[in-house]
Amino acid sequence: MTSEYAHPEVLVPTDWVAAHAGDPHVRIVESDEDVLLYDQGHVPGAVRIDWHLDLQHAVIRDYVDQTAFETLCKSKGIARDTTVVFYGDKNNWWACYAFWAFKLYGHPRCLIMNGGRKRWDLDGRSWQRAPEPQYPPTDYRAQPPDPAIRAFRDEVLQHQQRGGRLIDVRSPSEYTGETLHMPDYPQEGALRGGHIPGAASVPWSRAVQEDGTFKPRDQLADIYLKDCRLEARDKVIAYCRIGERSSHTWFVLQYLLGFQSVKNYDGSWTEWGNLVGAPIAKGPQPG
Repeated sequence: MTSEYAHPEVLVPTDWVAAHAGDPHVRIVESDEDVLLYDQGHVPGAVRIDWHLDLQHAVIRDYVDQTAFETLCKSKGIARDTTVVFYGDKNNWWACYAFWAFKLYGHPRCLIMNGGRKRWDLDGRSWQRAPEPQYPPTDYRAQPPDPAIRAFRDEVLQHQQRGGRLIDVRSPSEYTGETLHMPDYPQEGALRGGHIPGAASVPWSRAVQEDGTFKPRDQLADIYLKDCRLEARDKVIAYCRIGERSSHTWFVLQYLLGFQSVKNYDGSWTEWGNLVGAPIAKGPQPG
């Protein structure tokens, strides 16, 4: 097992980002759960993408459509040939979520700043507190949404009925059905607790180190290939509560371990836990 990630080119350290802060061919994007963090300080030159306001449809539970995505990229000075570097809080939860959304619309070159805000801070790098920079608008043209990386409920049900591989990346108490939320979050989002029958419990946080960076490949392989008995050729669907934690695991499986077919079920437990007739299991996974 090589120690190098399957696609090491998608991860860049903070010094690379600092060196490219003024590069006109690079756009640095901050995407956080805590939307107040950007104003408190951001990577110099970074723009902000709010996962809720910028990526989510205002009425339908879905992502913005292709036209709205194009408008977003134009307004942030992102062209089709721009290298977009994502980072954020929560060990890059929402950075991976934004990365996944950009890949959904076929953006060619997306990167993650390894370690996110936490690593930038630990490296002693300065924060910029100026207003969000304005860049010249572009003439962005997106591709139609890519069905290869997104799973919908009917597909998930069929996948489950066939015995397909499912990864539940939530906390252990959410998986067992003891809670309907992450620790320190309110009980919300679903009428029933538990997990999709047959899903393996692999909390997303197992993939990161204390400094927020991703674990080395050999350690990730131990988690997903050895402990979880997955194979890189498996068709895998990952889910959480609303799709942000599972986009983090999707990134790990697809880009760091080189899985060939991974989908993020962004409907996740807020959809599945409310579906009439959907099968639910409770309790710990079998040993």
